[in-house]
Amino acid sequence: MSDSHAAETGAAARRSEGAAPAAPGNGRGPLWLVVLAACVGQFLVVLDVAVVNVALPSVQAELGMNAAGLQWVVNAYSLTFAGFLLLGGRAGDIFGRKRVFLLGLGVFTAASLAGGLAQQPWQLITARAVQGIGAATLAPATLSLLTTSVPEGPARHRAIGTWTAVGAGGGAAGGVVSGILTDTFSWRWVLLVNVPVGGLALIGAALWLVESRRTGDGRRLDMTGALLVTAGLSAVAYGIVQSESAAWTAPATLAPLLGGALLLTLFVLAEARSRAPLMPLRLFRLRSVSTANTAMFVCGAAMVSSWYFLTLYMQNVLGLSPLQAGLGFVPHSTTIVLGAKLAPRLMVRAGARGLAMTGALLAAAGYFWQSAAMDADGGYPTTVLAPGITMMLGAGLLATPLASLATSGVPAGDAGIVAGLVNTARTMGGALGLAVLSTVAAARIGDTRGAEALAEGYATAFRTGSVVLTLCAALMFLTLPRGPLPHH
Repeated sequence: MSDSHAAETGAAARRSEGAAPAAPGNGRGPLWLVVLAACVGQFLVVLDVAVVNVALPSVQAELGMNAAGLQWVVNAYSLTFAGFLLLGGRAGDIFGRKRVFLLGLGVFTAASLAGGLAQQPWQLITARAVQGIGAATLAPATLSLLTTSVPEGPARHRAIGTWTAVGAGGGAAGGVVSGILTDTFSWRWVLLVNVPVGGLALIGAALWLVESRRTGDGRRLDMTGALLVTAGLSAVAYGIVQSESAAWTAPATLAPLLGGALLLTLFVLAEARSRAPLMPLRLFRLRSVSTANTAMFVCGAAMVSSWYFLTLYMQNVLGLSPLQAGLGFVPHSTTIVLGAKLAPRLMVRAGARGLAMTGALLAAAGYFWQSAAMDADGGYPTTVLAPGITMMLGAGLLATPLASLATSGVPAGDAGIVAGLVNTARTMGGALGLAVLSTVAAARIGDTRGAEALAEGYATAFRTGSVVLTLCAALMFLTLPRGPLPHH
């Protein structure tokens, strides 16, 4: 599809839906406060994906959880987060982005308090599941607040760059924050720390954010579509999670994967016939939306797992403590934030497509370097630090242009659902990639648990990720739109 056709499609959609533009200055709070609120919300959401990992041994010791229950402390959050993202995104479009932001942040904060005070395993797992629902409601609102408040162009690229950097920093900071809080206080503070931060963000957002929502078709929510996509995404995510403990061909894995695929197929059919669809299929006719989200899914499949395998390598092979491993990620965090902040400036010269391809190729080179460097006798500077910085610089450079492309040319009334789609692509890609690469690593390690076998298994995962990222760069070259970003 040509860029002019995409622009016409967006204009027609705005006329049909009556989406009010969210230009700054209409009684809206200062833009820096909008960006701050969005970034705080994004930081909390991403932080809590990984923040409990280092604290799991302490959780197990205090609550007496078995290995299966311990896994669900992580997975309960991931499943509900992945399953409710699109619903959370559309809810913001219809009921108001400020209202949904406050609701999501409130649920997330309250669930964090409940999890931190849990006395039984089921209480902690339930709190984590509710926390994931709050995060799924909050995450799309953080991006749609930016795309509807900041005009398209360099200012929006900078805002999305900051949002991307903060999100990347949240993911990377999870191990550091968890190690410090667990060693200094208790595992409970891994969750309780969200309460004062979330409370302050709630007060600031309630005072300064101004409501915005789509107009024209009332407050109708496509409940059929919402139920189908939420159940479908949750089932697929559950199947991916099951693959960690069961084979890919086992009924426990295949049944939810096939059932989820069937539900998602029914969702597409239902959306094609709905008068007020949850996910308007016309959005996929926007080349920037369809191709950038596909690239984000593929990149996520390779990139998300890097933190997981590096953590295992540093602790199981190099013998670092959890806190040392967490601190070992500080240069990685700094680099990915730097890359995300540089990206808006580099996009002016290289373009979104060119910069995304460059970032993917740089990350692929870092992945290959990492796979070659890993061995049982390695040291942190040569086997973790140097290749890791290369990987994370590439990741920071590609994330901002992909997010900008995935939300460009979109009618203001659909900003929430597209933001939900961006987060869904990244989350589902990361979950699938981690499951597949874990299987690859486990097959290489085999029954041997020595340092050499572990290092080779982790290296094989990185080598596979390098191939995936190289293929993703080729996909970007063939599919991403050339020239300037389309405007709506």
